[in-house]
Amino acid sequence: MTTKIFIDGAAGTTGLEIRDRLTGREEFSLIVLDDAQRKDEATRKDALHSADVAILCLPDAAAIEAVQLAEGSDTRIIDASSAHRVADDWTYGFPEIVGQDHVAQSQLVSNPGCYPTGFLALVTPLVRAGLLPTSYPFSVNAVSGYSGGGNALIDRFNNEPNLAFRTYGLAHGHKHLPEMQTYSGIDGPPVFSPSVIAAHRGMVVDTPIVLSALPGRVTSSDLQNTLNEFYASSPLVKVASGLPSEITLSQGAEPWDGLELFVSVAADQSHARLIARLDNLGKGASGAAIQNLNIMCGLPETAGLRI
Repeated sequence: MTTKIFIDGAAGTTGLEIRDRLTGREEFSLIVLDDAQRKDEATRKDALHSADVAILCLPDAAAIEAVQLAEGSDTRIIDASSAHRVADDWTYGFPEIVGQDHVAQSQLVSNPGCYPTGFLALVTPLVRAGLLPTSYPFSVNAVSGYSGGGNALIDRFNNEPNLAFRTYGLAHGHKHLPEMQTYSGIDGPPVFSPSVIAAHRGMVVDTPIVLSALPGRVTSSDLQNTLNEFYASSPLVKVASGLPSEITLSQGAEPWDGLELFVSVAADQSHARLIARLDNLGKGASGAAIQNLNIMCGLPETAGLRI
């Protein structure tokens, strides 16, 4: 028996990549709507009610509307928007952080944001272990490929050949901050400096830590060993055993659903950089949705993923 999947917003970047990862998988059958049907509320509602699992690849307001349309059905929902990431009754879809069992048993799952995926993967295990205090003034410096900004930003980078770098969120209050604070367990939101570069996909998230300012002595071994232990059984998150001379992103990178973590500590142990590298369209979006779908359907966690 196949599981019926409806991707609401299948024409967008995230939806297209999810559909690509489902190609050839006999466990699933897709409910597909044409352009006219996607704009008809009654047809969308019927698709949402007919599906076993609906994956929402929509702007926040449209995702909220889709959840309302699905009310009264038994359909399980994975929402790739930011609308429900800290909402009551929703499970945060980061299995490595919240637990695979929690995701498996959930009716409503909210995909993490791409930047928070890198930040939380680095910081949450260290906060839980007591190595980093919840009161620490965290900051995050991150760069992403322009595909994370949707069609408008993709078009801008494609049509402005001299545009190489864009930093934004200058007014603070970025929509990713609530989930970054909530699921790391820290006392306040980090200072977040997101930027976009002239590459279609890829992301580096860099969190500096002044070790000498911590209340207790924390060494490079403490950081490394804690992350190693936390992700020892993860098929997708890998903690680098050594430090490369550089960490790069490529303009022509292929889809990738893994996540790499690096610990860089000064020789005198006074400060550190915690660095994550991922694909903003992979573990940061579509790959995470497929990982959650697999878990919810009792299938191998990495099935269909690019690793």
